[in-house]
Amino acid sequence: MATSNLGAIVAWSGFALAFIFGAVGNKVNFCTMGSVSDIVNMGDWGRMRMWLLAIAVAIIGSHMLQLLGLVDLSKSIYTTPNFTWLSFIVGGFAFGVGMTLGSGCGSKTLIRLGGGNLKSLVVYLFLGVSAYMTLRGLFGQFRVSALQPVAVNFEAYGIMGQDLPALLAGTGIDTNTLRITIPAIVTAVLLVFVFKDREFRTNFDYILGGVVVGLVVVAGWYVTGHLGYQENPDTLEMTFFGTNTRAAESLSFVAPLAYTLELLMLWTDKSLAATFGIMAAFGVVAGSFAYAIAFKKFRWEGFTTAEDLGNHIVGGILMGFGGVTALGCTIGQGITGFSTLALGSIVTFFAIIAGSAATLKYQYWKLAKEA
Repeated sequence: MATSNLGAIVAWSGFALAFIFGAVGNKVNFCTMGSVSDIVNMGDWGRMRMWLLAIAVAIIGSHMLQLLGLVDLSKSIYTTPNFTWLSFIVGGFAFGVGMTLGSGCGSKTLIRLGGGNLKSLVVYLFLGVSAYMTLRGLFGQFRVSALQPVAVNFEAYGIMGQDLPALLAGTGIDTNTLRITIPAIVTAVLLVFVFKDREFRTNFDYILGGVVVGLVVVAGWYVTGHLGYQENPDTLEMTFFGTNTRAAESLSFVAPLAYTLELLMLWTDKSLAATFGIMAAFGVVAGSFAYAIAFKKFRWEGFTTAEDLGNHIVGGILMGFGGVTALGCTIGQGITGFSTLALGSIVTFFAIIAGSAATLKYQYWKLAKEA
């Protein structure tokens, strides 16, 4: 494949995959914050099971790609041996708080925006600016100086990654065996939990959402980690084309929103280009919009109170900071990162849930106190 337009092919593939994600996400109401809210408020695990099904599909699919030699998951930002545990906990918890205040995570913000929700436009803008500030600005100074240095470098102990197979390699079991058995065991446990519930088994939308979202993440790995991984004619080195991280990627919706704003503001800067992540952000909005128009569900929605506006602004800021600090959001770490079985992704997943649950409980306590 010619490399001259490879970046564009990767980017437009990101748009197409995210278009599917956006349309299906709108149809099945895929919402990670909503899944936590359903549990805390009603004890309903339906949408959480949909999220876990997406994780299971992403795990088995991505590891099948790796076993076939099509993708090397170690060439991603998630599996490096430097385990920045404090960043994962603080960033994940902050993101969980933010997504609750902002009525949804980064992906839900884009889905709602495509459906006509102007609140989500405000969240999008503040999330993007906050994420950029955490990448390269004021918030980034705190992230780099205070949080990032608190870490365990597994490489110092002879462990070359933070994914579960690499961490368990010291048990004496063959690494290749672990790369087959561990993903299979984790996937099986998740699938048993997901499908043991009869109500979930009979809900077509939940199954559709989990399977499609998981497969889209797997396809993202294939696009960036296989199709986009080619020899650079200028350096003669193998290069990941069309990604901001210069590594294998799949869906994530925090840092890409920052890069989207950067591209739009510095459009004439020829060093910048639309990447997989940037085009995926547009794809989610477009897919959600197409579904909303086709099924007559497009509705304009705005703020009704100043307090509501304030909550969404704070939510966007916390999600931008938390998502970059933790290396991802409920999709970027909660599914894409989780699919690599990286310890940091698993820690972030639970930290996000904890942050969201704590915020929901506080909101309910506040309402009860004011009643």
